[in-house]
Amino acid sequence: MREVVLDTETTGLDPASGDRIVEIGCVELVNHIATGETFHQYINPERDMPERAQAVHGLSQEFLADKPLFADIADAFDEFIADSVLIIHNADFDLGFLNAEYERAGRPLLSPGRAVDTVSMARGKFPGAQVNLDALCRRFQIDNSDRTLHGALKDARLLADVYLELIGGRQQDMKLSADKVKDMSAAAEQNRRPPRPHEPEPNELSAHTKFLEKLTQPIWES
Repeated sequence: MREVVLDTETTGLDPASGDRIVEIGCVELVNHIATGETFHQYINPERDMPERAQAVHGLSQEFLADKPLFADIADAFDEFIADSVLIIHNADFDLGFLNAEYERAGRPLLSPGRAVDTVSMARGKFPGAQVNLDALCRRFQIDNSDRTLHGALKDARLLADVYLELIGGRQQDMKLSADKVKDMSAAAEQNRRPPRPHEPEPNELSAHTKFLEKLTQPIWES
């Protein structure tokens, strides 16, 4: 089963008012395991960069000026996501921006039905609690110490770890943690039973000898 964890950075909050995507990051999961395959692209939004947005992701208009347009990277992006399920934190936001870019480029839109929204998952699992990415990283003890600024690929990698915790927990490389091994060893020691004696009784030895005497040309005497 292939899934793609996806995140975007933008110039603002509303594609209908002219805000655009400036960065896309994707992480591939196969059978809930990160394969190391990623997609990452900065995009020229063909507009200015508001100070408030730049303060979030650190991407300036000057930095993005020589980057490709969305239409130029759309084929590569479509090839990477293919028909996979998309794992997105606040899926309506990212799909809204992606579909605005698809519509602008004259391409078929992405179906909302192919997206799994991890915000909805987290709200169902932890009602009333904060469910932003930083809060979920703290809850699941996922290291996000280098997240001083948002970044699409960085956040997609963090979201992949959060998603795996939301669906039941990570067990990397099928190895048990040291604490888990210690707990299992302690439990085994506590439940240990003394070995039962297996020496044969004299009557059993006598019966066995009599049985062997009845055998004709046993192979151990050949």
